[in-house]
Amino acid sequence: MGDARWALVTGAGRGLGREVCRQLATAGFTVIAGARDRAAGQAVVGELDGDSHLAVELDVTDPVSIGQAVAAVQANPGRLDVLVNNAAAFVDWSETATNADLDASRRVLETNLYGPWQMVQAFLPMLRHSAHPRVVNVASGAGSHQDAAFGLATPGGTAASYGISKAALIALTSKLAAELAGEPVIVNAVCPGLTATWPGAEQLGARPISDGAAGIVWAVTLPDDGPRGGLFRDGEPLPW
Repeated sequence: MGDARWALVTGAGRGLGREVCRQLATAGFTVIAGARDRAAGQAVVGELDGDSHLAVELDVTDPVSIGQAVAAVQANPGRLDVLVNNAAAFVDWSETATNADLDASRRVLETNLYGPWQMVQAFLPMLRHSAHPRVVNVASGAGSHQDAAFGLATPGGTAASYGISKAALIALTSKLAAELAGEPVIVNAVCPGLTATWPGAEQLGARPISDGAAGIVWAVTLPDDGPRGGLFRDGEPLPW
């Protein structure tokens, strides 16, 4: 194992998660690509610098799948230094609180809130054995009152389930950071900004995926005296 630093990224099969994996590998981390489709995770691993990266089949909404992923990581490499909770779900932009399909809303919350929550509970024992453990929850300005374009108070209250789930994820980040304040585990939330992860995103002003991923990698590589329990975008605090 040597001095390798192992980072598990959820939702790694495409988009932002895929780019986070690439940037972490470039920064010297050994990556565990977690994806519901293991073949997609393996494809990502095949693109990375280095030859020790791994792919695990992982559905963050399924406790059995999470347990199997824990067992796989315990078997090889037997350690974990970083958890990036990136996997996310969305309904559609037009959804509001009053017209929401609550079954669909629950599925969003299962992925965006309870998924990271379960992942932290499951992998914290391994993280506690790391010299420099980090948890990064990929949040969104949609869960903030301070994002003028996409925040909670945007006109019409659209993307309701997504915004509510991300606000809850930021709150979970604060609670985890407070609980772990006396330990080396640093927990933060990162808003990657609007990124071009779907066709037509550029027309809405989305920026390259690489730019959003860089802020996540920044949080992974914080020094041991770095900030805790905050929401950040591009390495700067984002009020919420």
